[in-house]
Amino acid sequence: MSMMPGDKVETVNEFLMAPEEYRQAVEKIVISHAINELYGAQVFDEPAIALAPTPYSKWLTCRVAMEEYGHHVRFRDLGNEIGISQERMVPSNTKKPLSIFEFPLETWEEFCVIKLLADLAEIIQVEDLALCSFLPLRNLSRMTMPEERFHAQFGKDFCTEICESEEGKKKVQDAINRYFPMLPSFFGRPNSKNNEIYRKWSIKQRKNEEMLEDYMKRTKDLVEELGLTLPTVTEPKL
Repeated sequence: MSMMPGDKVETVNEFLMAPEEYRQAVEKIVISHAINELYGAQVFDEPAIALAPTPYSKWLTCRVAMEEYGHHVRFRDLGNEIGISQERMVPSNTKKPLSIFEFPLETWEEFCVIKLLADLAEIIQVEDLALCSFLPLRNLSRMTMPEERFHAQFGKDFCTEICESEEGKKKVQDAINRYFPMLPSFFGRPNSKNNEIYRKWSIKQRKNEEMLEDYMKRTKDLVEELGLTLPTVTEPKL
């Protein structure tokens, strides 16, 4: 297949004939999302059902967990279609989940902060993929976006509710102080070679540092709306 940077790839058959660099770049993104959506559901969303304090919050948390597992299934299915083996799309010793999932979840307040902060980071990533040159991945991202927005709103709504008391506000601030420093690495390193290839082929649109800058601004506004603050963090370096 003759393909120039910026060209759209509309079908899986066209993808299979695309340049190797393009195919490998798309595969990396699909594998990463499949692994991290699964692992996040396993270590955060499903365990949080037991932490939720009311039947209503348990019901909504069940929905979040179901949708996160569903995101894994969608990326896995797309991966299968483009020739990625099943074992490459689950966590393993050679392909580990992102470090943001190493946070030891113990409380309801921590889970709500995770949804508030981590799902906003995921929204920014999915926004970029919603313009992807590989149309099946673009369509999957657009299908996933409303659910990611619901998860982030879930975090904001419950954090707002918890912050109605001074004790709750302190718990949310403490969780932000401990979890937020882990999040800048979610966006990858500045001057990333992988990101350069993604942008070359219009798989992604923005540099890692541009997405991180956007995230830092949006998160600061979000947290200040709750009457809270972000801790100072060291951003990823070369």
